[in-house]
Amino acid sequence: MKSNLIHIKIGVFILLTLGFWSCKSSKINFKEPDQNLPVQFQEAMVDSANIAKIDWRTYFGDENLSKLIDTALVNNQELNIVLQEIAISKAEVLEKQGEYLPFVDIGIAAETEKVGRFTRNGAVEHNLLIDEDKEFPEPLSDFKLAATASWEVDIWRKLRNAKDATQLRYVAQNEGKNFLVTQLISEIAESYYELMALDNLLITINQNVQIQQTALENMRLLKDYSKANQLGVNRFEAQLLNTKNQQYAIKQKITETENKLHFLIGSYPTTISRNSNELMTMKLDSLQAGIPSQMLENRPDIRQAELEMAAAKLDVKSAKANFYPKLDLKAGLGYQAFNPKFLFNPESLIYNIAGDLVAPLINRKGIKAQFNKASAMQIQSVYAYQKTLLNAYTDVLNQLAKLNNYSESLNVKTKEVELLKQSVNIANDLFKYAKADYVEVLLTQEEVLDAQMELIETKLEQVNAKVQLYRALGGGWR
Repeated sequence: MKSNLIHIKIGVFILLTLGFWSCKSSKINFKEPDQNLPVQFQEAMVDSANIAKIDWRTYFGDENLSKLIDTALVNNQELNIVLQEIAISKAEVLEKQGEYLPFVDIGIAAETEKVGRFTRNGAVEHNLLIDEDKEFPEPLSDFKLAATASWEVDIWRKLRNAKDATQLRYVAQNEGKNFLVTQLISEIAESYYELMALDNLLITINQNVQIQQTALENMRLLKDYSKANQLGVNRFEAQLLNTKNQQYAIKQKITETENKLHFLIGSYPTTISRNSNELMTMKLDSLQAGIPSQMLENRPDIRQAELEMAAAKLDVKSAKANFYPKLDLKAGLGYQAFNPKFLFNPESLIYNIAGDLVAPLINRKGIKAQFNKASAMQIQSVYAYQKTLLNAYTDVLNQLAKLNNYSESLNVKTKEVELLKQSVNIANDLFKYAKADYVEVLLTQEEVLDAQMELIETKLEQVNAKVQLYRALGGGWR
């Protein structure tokens, strides 16, 4: 007995020594992110007010657009796919949680066995009696009712760290869903405003068609009075046909944009309700960008990357625990007998209990490879986080610059259009009194049409900058 106790102590000492040696062999060196964001986005911009916290219904203030977004948040296929991925992740969290709890099974078993007489088991049964003057039955039946339990004692938090990492990734997927919502809302808003802009382009072309039609008719009258020639008539008519031709390209874009919107909201195409005449008079309220540090709270992609980074740390700790000794406990309790009528006799009671303490020895290279992989992925997650942070900051700067530049461009382009409109009237008047040729009239009409179309496109870019700034700051998912 004393000798066995000494052997047990020696075995435990060897296991603990191996475990300690394993601990010392691979140190954890976490890479930490650099979060030194600039204090402000632009000079003199230090106001903490932030449009990202405004509800998207209030921010856009368009009932038709709100209906489209509401429908998309229910029917969009990509969003619904992500929601199911989140449900899968939730199930994985429960699965991981079950791994560090004891596994308990209960079952009933029955079997019948006939062994050969001239075998070891057969010879033993022939020479043994079950009871006084009662031999083993042939064939021999066996009935069992028992509960068994097994438990890997999570000494080093290996399993709990794995569960916590899975839980963090589940929360990260929720943030990923929020980020998808912000992208979806901005894409719907951009397509909606593009549709309004296309309507305005079509209206502008139609108006110019009427102007050019009138100019063509005047040119034909002048030809009838021998004050113009067929060349001038042909040039005016060719210009009119060219302008009419642009209508078809605009109509095609309108159809494609409407279909795109229906795809985003998950419905089959019908006419999209919109108030297109409101686009050109749409006012941009004060768009406060706040301060860069607010992005850590407002942008879901940054929050997702931060959670992924935290999960990667736990993965490293879990992989590190594979170097340590593992303690497994097993136990069983039940009844077993060759005849059901004896099954619940005290003599039929069976039980067992065992414990294994095992430390890795031969397969350390494989364990170290897993640890190195987890460490590399932790470093990778830090770089991914810093990339997301830098991308978010740059995104906001780009949208602020776009908003400012297109607002200035809109002012300049508006003045240009007004001057060209006046020039068309002047050119027509001069042409009537033979103080300008028809080429000047043609060129002026072309210039005003181009300028009007550019004005609408500039307004669209300005409105899109408003949408993208809201998205870049993390608005829309609340």
